Amino acid sequence: MYRYFDVVRSLLNAVQASECESMERASELITESIARGRVLHYFGAGHSHVLGDELFYRAGGLVPVNAIQEPSLMVTGGASKSTKMEQLPGLAAIVLSESRLEPGDVIMIASNSGVNQVPVEMASEAKKAGARVIALTSIASSRAIPVLNSVGARLCDLADVVIDTHVPYGDAAVEVDGLEQKVGPVSTAIGVAIVNAIVVRVIQKLIERGIDPPILRSANVPGGTDHNAAQLARYRPLVKAL
Repeated sequence: MYRYFDVVRSLLNAVQASECESMERASELITESIARGRVLHYFGAGHSHVLGDELFYRAGGLVPVNAIQEPSLMVTGGASKSTKMEQLPGLAAIVLSESRLEPGDVIMIASNSGVNQVPVEMASEAKKAGARVIALTSIASSRAIPVLNSVGARLCDLADVVIDTHVPYGDAAVEVDGLEQKVGPVSTAIGVAIVNAIVVRVIQKLIERGIDPPILRSANVPGGTDHNAAQLARYRPLVKAL
């Protein structure tokens, strides 16, 4: 059972050892966006949408996060359907047009494989719109899979900043005796750690600039509700889900 812990620790150590520069660059882009009154946009299809849930409306996290969540791309809205929808050309452009993204904004796009139509098209369309793209993807997995999109590129090829999750090909990473297939997917565990580490760094950078960081408090602590109400009112025009 605890081999899963060991695998996750090993991958996090690999990310810490090799992705610090990329994560620092990502945090700087996000800090710049928030400092000028804008937000961090996030997009992920399939299980990658979970990282958007983690970033959005989270106690101890940033308020100015626009999680672009398309129901047709979530497995809970129909697992087989979501897989098919992720290969639908044109869907990303439609979703992005409703996101309130503006030129100069920053969008983080997560895709473990980084080859499917919608995540790659989302990066391409965001670049055309003048946004800076941060990719969260597994380079090893991406290079092992043929390109499956009409853009003719991988997510890692289009991004301004690429953060390699070091997740192994196939995502599942734990070997079980007597079973050929590995089990224990790790992309969510690693992705959540990465995005929260970046949020912490962004908050540090905002403080260094003399900016009061727009963060949420738990509604279960004294004063939390009133604090959050003021912050939410400030960013509601930029994030429609608030």
